[in-house]
Amino acid sequence: MALQDYKCPCCAGAIEFNSSVQKMKCPYCDTEFEMEALKAFDLKLDEEQDNTEWEKSAGSEWAEGESENINTYHCASCGGDIIADENTAASSCPYCGNPVVMMNKLSGSLKPDAVIPFKLDKEAAKAALSKHLEGKKLLPKVFKSQNTIDSITGIYVPFWMFDTDVNADIRYKATKEKKWSDENFDYTETSYYGINRAGDIRFEGVPVDGSSKMADDLMESIEPFNMAEAVDFQTAYLAGYLADKYDVDAEASVPRANERIKNSTIDAFRSTVKGYDSVDTEKCNVSYSNGVSKYVLCPVWILNTNWNGEKYTFAMNGQTGKFVGNLPADKSLLWKYFAGVGAGVSAIAFIISLFLG
Repeated sequence: MALQDYKCPCCAGAIEFNSSVQKMKCPYCDTEFEMEALKAFDLKLDEEQDNTEWEKSAGSEWAEGESENINTYHCASCGGDIIADENTAASSCPYCGNPVVMMNKLSGSLKPDAVIPFKLDKEAAKAALSKHLEGKKLLPKVFKSQNTIDSITGIYVPFWMFDTDVNADIRYKATKEKKWSDENFDYTETSYYGINRAGDIRFEGVPVDGSSKMADDLMESIEPFNMAEAVDFQTAYLAGYLADKYDVDAEASVPRANERIKNSTIDAFRSTVKGYDSVDTEKCNVSYSNGVSKYVLCPVWILNTNWNGEKYTFAMNGQTGKFVGNLPADKSLLWKYFAGVGAGVSAIAFIISLFLG
C-alpha cells in the first residue's frame, strides 16, 4: 500500500496543510509552500506500482472475515506501522507523528472531485466549545469545570454535492380567522383557501453526507459549506488531518438529496403565500432534471468530551466555524424553571429558550 508524505526541502521535517495561511507549512522551520508546487508529488505517485507486501506480526490468526476491514500501512519516515479501517484515507503515524496520506484509498473512482480546505484550526475549535457553553442556563455548573476533552480531530468528511433543476406544482391549504364577541358568546369564523404555486427553481451544492460513521443530523447542523471556496482535489490538503472516503455512494444518497430538495422547494414556494393565518401543504408534484453530483471532501472538527461517565460529541464546520452539539441539563433547575413559569406550551417554550439561548 503506497503512502505519500511531504518532507520540507529545507530541514527534512514533515510538512502539513496550514489552515491559517492556506499553504503547506513546515512546523519546524516555518517555511511555506504553495499548493501548486506539490502537484508533482501526486503525479509521480500515479506512475508508481503498488508492490507493498503485508507483514505478519506476533499474535493469533484472524478468524474468517475478521480482518477484512482492517489495513496496515508502513510509515516511510520512521518505519512504524499504521493501522486504519478500510475507509481511512489520511492519518498520522502514531510513533513519529508524521502526517501521511494513504494514496491507494484515494485512487480510481474514489478520487474526490474537489476539497474545501480547512480555514479554522484546533484552537478555534476549542474556543468554539467554550463559547458554546456560555449562556446555557440549564447547563450543570460543574460541567464547564469537570468536562474533559478526550479528543479533537480535524477530519475531511466525504459529501455528495447535488445540482439539479426542479419543476414544481404545489397546492397549499390556507386559512384566515376572524374573531369577535358579544355579551353572550365568543365567535370564530374560519375561511379556507386553496392556493396554487408552480414554477422552476435551481439547486446547487445540496450536500449529503457520504460517510455512514457520521450522524446525518450532526453533519446537516453544521451546514452550509461554501462551494465557491472548493478547489481541485490535491492530496496535500489532507496532510495533518484525518480523511474518510465515502462508504455511501452517490446512488444511495439520491433519495436523501431528493427529500432535502423537495422540502426546500415547498418552503421556498410557501414563502410567497402571505396574508394568511395558517398555510399547509396539501399536494406537491416535484420533478427533477439535469441532475449531477460531485464527490467533495469537507472540513469538520469533531470534539469528544467526557463528563460524569457520559460522552458528548460536538462538531464544528472547519470552514465557517458553525458549532453544534448536545449538552446535559440540570434536572433540578429544569423543574424549578418549569414550576416558576407554569404548565403548558409556554413553559416548555421558555425552558427550551433557556437551554438553547
